[in-house]
Amino acid sequence: MPGSKMQHISSLASLCSSGQLPAPTLFGGNILSVSSQLVSNYSSYVPEAYNYNHPAVSVENVDFCNVTVTYTHPGHDDQIHVEAWLPLEWNDRLQAVGGGGMVAGRFALSYIFMAGAIGQGYATVSTDAGVSTDPSGYGTWAYLSPGNVDLHAMQNFASVALNDEAIIAKSVIESFYGRPPKYSYWSGCSQGGRQGLMLAQRYPTAYNGIVASAPAINIPSFTPSLYWPQLVMNLLGKYPRNCEISTIADAAIAACDENDGVVDGLIADPDACDFDPFSMVGKIFNCSDTGAVMQISEAAATVANATWTGPISPDGKQLWYGMEKGTLIAGTDGVASGIASTECSSNGTCTGQTSNSGAGWLLSTVLKDASFDLTNLTLVQYSWLMHISAVEWKSLWSTDEPDLTAYRNAGGKILSYHGLADPNIPPKATRHYHEAVSSVIPEVNDFFRVFEVPGLQHCSGGNGGQPTTIFDQMRAWVENGTVPETLPISFTDIPLAIASRSVLAKQEAISRLMGSSPCDKS
Repeated sequence: MPGSKMQHISSLASLCSSGQLPAPTLFGGNILSVSSQLVSNYSSYVPEAYNYNHPAVSVENVDFCNVTVTYTHPGHDDQIHVEAWLPLEWNDRLQAVGGGGMVAGRFALSYIFMAGAIGQGYATVSTDAGVSTDPSGYGTWAYLSPGNVDLHAMQNFASVALNDEAIIAKSVIESFYGRPPKYSYWSGCSQGGRQGLMLAQRYPTAYNGIVASAPAINIPSFTPSLYWPQLVMNLLGKYPRNCEISTIADAAIAACDENDGVVDGLIADPDACDFDPFSMVGKIFNCSDTGAVMQISEAAATVANATWTGPISPDGKQLWYGMEKGTLIAGTDGVASGIASTECSSNGTCTGQTSNSGAGWLLSTVLKDASFDLTNLTLVQYSWLMHISAVEWKSLWSTDEPDLTAYRNAGGKILSYHGLADPNIPPKATRHYHEAVSSVIPEVNDFFRVFEVPGLQHCSGGNGGQPTTIFDQMRAWVENGTVPETLPISFTDIPLAIASRSVLAKQEAISRLMGSSPCDKS
């Protein structure tokens, strides 16, 4: 290594260790502290299954400065942490990473993304938005007291802290390296995808390029829609075993698999799949849950059909999109991994899924009453709650503003993918949003492109392979004008069963796989 380069790296290491990095300036914010810690010879392996938007990365002996900026918005009694990892050998670019579930960042997934980023030479950053980094902690941070929402915490989470993060990260980078980043990028999936679109819509100069995959665009609409199959079962008074629902779902794949000319266990075009679940009623099958021979019931067909159709109001109005055929809509016995899952006791009695995320949103955010009994909810009441959820929370949570003129004019680029077998967020919403943008900006594909991936589950998993080059394609689009016409798919031999489970279960598995963060959190 040339002497001048070694000296530069040595001076960066000394600056990090000295704790003398200046505090950034943030309008509307008060910097409480800036801490820095030199991390030497950090090594890790980041598999593509958990490195959404990126390939697998072998991180080998990277030296980086961990900088944590703690700040508050005076008058709001909040405390937010922005954590940046600054490699001593830098590629002149910033890669901000998104969160997941109802976590803004600085949790297990974020640290995996950040490890992959520094392994490729990026300065990288994550924010906790001042709220819990526990995936199950939403019910605690979102409320000041029972029934009383902490609107400022929600605003930080939804948008404000995201722009703060970009400003702070760029300032810290310039202070550390002596120059600002040449390009600044965002990479996220699910909640991270929503965050990316929020940045494009409200803060168009924050990032030159954004990858917003499987974005949680319309949280107030799609989240309560996830309760729909459970409501249907409650109204029927019947709770089919998971094996019944799964058998119907598998039959749909078998019926429509070869529509694209290739038999590969995937439905490439769910819209063209005209499989009728009621054609399965009365058919005999072997239940994987119990090992017993069973007969498909009409109730099971009704529930599967409702899951694919999506919620319908009493007057027949479509309230939101359903899941696509080919999606995991019910798990195996004891693993309620689909929104149409049931839970059965040893005596054969089955009930609805108690951990349904749609139920959680209805109770915590719409009704604001965790003790409310949803099992007695009527169709009229459910339709009203869907309406209220959208009306009350749209401006705060939703990222469906179609006018991206400012971001387009700033030269920004957006890439997104959405798996057609996503069991958590209906992919039609992403398609609908892209179409909405095109109605405002007909040349939408000049700066914003969406790819649909058959067989891909939520961010990763499933049988359809993983889009591991989308971030690099976005960067090439921004820096070289190389337009991404196709989205290559990579297949991995790493088990991806976790991808169909909850964010909490996924984080637990990731923590076991990767270990803890290399840095202590503030």
